[in-house]
Amino acid sequence: MQQSEQRFRCPYCGERISVLVDPSEESQDYIEDCEVCCRPISLHVEIDSDEHVRLVARRGDD
Repeated sequence: MQQSEQRFRCPYCGERISVLVDPSEESQDYIEDCEVCCRPISLHVEIDSDEHVRLVARRGDD
């Protein structure tokens, strides 16, 4: 399985950001700083058996 690029909007500034997701883990939680405003974004990633990626981005202070 190869890493896949996922795009989302920063919950602070609204800028479109991309991250690489490792599909070898079904569920992942981590913090990624916005490339534009540098604020911490809490990311939750779930990958189903068909390798479809669901990514939820929240403010780090939520």
